[in-house]
Amino acid sequence: MEAIRQVVAYKRYFLDFYEDQTDDMQRKIEWTLNLLRTIDRVPKKYFDHITGTDGLFEVRVELGSNIFRIFAFFDKGNLIVLGNGFQKKTQKTPKIEIEKALKIKAEYENEKRK
Repeated sequence: MEAIRQVVAYKRYFLDFYEDQTDDMQRKIEWTLNLLRTIDRVPKKYFDHITGTDGLFEVRVELGSNIFRIFAFFDKGNLIVLGNGFQKKTQKTPKIEIEKALKIKAEYENEKRK
């Protein structure tokens, strides 16, 4: 399938998280990221805007009873830049994780301006 958008990891934030996962989880993350690359309208089950944030999204990955979230944001409309990831153990996304993701997004935007 042809890619309609690029998915890029920013610095080591996502990769550090990814490399800590099991092979099965890494495969599921790859499968989910491939949806983002190739499907125009990705179902909310896999990708959703985080309410109350300016352009922060979460990539949703589930494997068995494990639920993971990987923060992302767009650049120039089609570049999804991956930030931090974490295992979700509560109903709501922890505020500390959202704040970390917003810091990464701000860092990315500041570097681009230079």
